[in-house]
Amino acid sequence: MFFDTHTHLGSSRFDDDLPAVLERARAAGVSRMVAPATDLENARKLLAIAENEPDVRVAVGIHPCDADSVTGTAWIDELQTLAQHPKVCAIGEIGLDYFHAPPEGFALEDWKAHQAQVLAAQLELAADLKLNVILHNRESWDDLAAIVLPFSGRLRGVFHCFTGSLEQAQPLLECGHLVSFTGIVSFKNAGIIAETARDVPAAGYMIETDAPYLAPVPHRGKRCEPAHVADTARAIAALRGETAEQVAQDTTRNALGFFRGWT
Repeated sequence: MFFDTHTHLGSSRFDDDLPAVLERARAAGVSRMVAPATDLENARKLLAIAENEPDVRVAVGIHPCDADSVTGTAWIDELQTLAQHPKVCAIGEIGLDYFHAPPEGFALEDWKAHQAQVLAAQLELAADLKLNVILHNRESWDDLAAIVLPFSGRLRGVFHCFTGSLEQAQPLLECGHLVSFTGIVSFKNAGIIAETARDVPAAGYMIETDAPYLAPVPHRGKRCEPAHVADTARAIAALRGETAEQVAQDTTRNALGFFRGWT
């Protein structure tokens, strides 16, 4: 019924009880899960998990905070190989992150430039492979949009954990991209995020947990799990004056049209 489009099943925080986490998700009505990678090693770990789980697909990519893990060009060749695995449904999690300090050895502007280079290479790969992309933005909105929007028509992106206004989302939606909401929409101080979730067109959004982060009410402050996407759906349904079933139907339809390999 529910489709968690962004859950970090390869996080070390799930190493001790992942089978139980997946069973709780299924018991909560979560029928599909997409697990985005953060780097090449994490991508290989996720593919090993997904091979034994029929309701799990993987996005492979280099997270902007892990862009220092790749240099030269060999990494993009390995990513291309991984992306052709039958369990891969997208390229991700990729993007820009200006919130976290640069890693050792990088000045700020050099770090931003390196992130942009890694992002652009992955966008080109995604377009070549006809895969859509899962996008990360943190305090980098203008630069991210400037890099991604020229790829409109060659690929679609989902701006995950969207925290902007409908005005910010509108140009993305008009180009065929999507936004995705986490448990933040359930917080009392959600503010503009709740307004956007209320007003965004039904065809323009998906839902996610970003587990193990950002657990929705009533789990806030605890480890987030894919099962909690049902709580996020209920929170959005209340904002939109709809049923959770309607939110599940709309967002599942959007996700099935976005990710490769689902039926």
